[in-house]
Amino acid sequence: MMIRSRLLAFACALFLAACATPSHQIDRTHVSDNQDSRVQFLILHYTAIDFDKSLKVLTTGGKVSAHYLVNDNPVKTYQLVDEARRSWHAGVSYWAGATNLNSASIGIEIVNPGFTDTPAGRVYAGYPQQQVDEVIHLVRDIAARHRIRPDRILGHNDIAPGRKQDPGPAFPWKQLADAGLIPWPDQALLEVRRSVFQIVPLPDVPWFQQKLAQVGYQTPQTGVFDTATREVLATFQMKYRPTNCSGDMDAETAALLDVVTTPGGMVVPLAATPAAADNRSPY
Repeated sequence: MMIRSRLLAFACALFLAACATPSHQIDRTHVSDNQDSRVQFLILHYTAIDFDKSLKVLTTGGKVSAHYLVNDNPVKTYQLVDEARRSWHAGVSYWAGATNLNSASIGIEIVNPGFTDTPAGRVYAGYPQQQVDEVIHLVRDIAARHRIRPDRILGHNDIAPGRKQDPGPAFPWKQLADAGLIPWPDQALLEVRRSVFQIVPLPDVPWFQQKLAQVGYQTPQTGVFDTATREVLATFQMKYRPTNCSGDMDAETAALLDVVTTPGGMVVPLAATPAAADNRSPY
């Protein structure tokens, strides 16, 4: 009887050991060349609140988050979400046919109070230069590691025009271009196109809508200059003509749109990152 009990215990031990042993082995010695990062976009935001409130909202139950938070005083970068995981920063979003950008992007929140509506109009807060330098350093590092295309380094307003305004017209996108991180309209070509649009009739509404969609914005194609079209146009102006982002159709905006959508019209300076060098703007 004792022998039988011992044999039964031994059999049970063998069974449990077999269950604990993986049923198959995975060979990981062959790695495909045909792959890239899941991160295809880099999205910049402002928080519209101070650092302490920003940190609380982005790390607790506010149902919003970002991979990075860049403080203004003192200037310091905080990583809040691992880059391998999805943060909740983009919301309903669109760019050049891509949607649900949370799933394919890294989000950077920049501590900045945003805007104040005054009797004289909306006033946006500026960004300290040291904070801008920190953002440029962070963008360069992320873009290089994930090989993000320069034309996919965007603002929250680019991917959600009208619904979002951040990082706003006070954010110095031109400094990112000068750092070789994003494409920028060729100035010589822009001068030529500006002189042309100052003397020819202004293009019609469908032309503006088609050009904005070609840039990447989700734009109505109704032929009507409606509120949604004005919001998209104002968003475009925030980046390339921040001193006047009224959303009005005018000769200068037409020239900018024409250059931005002309092959070779967008240039990436020689200071470009490896990502920029290998992925020229498709415009």
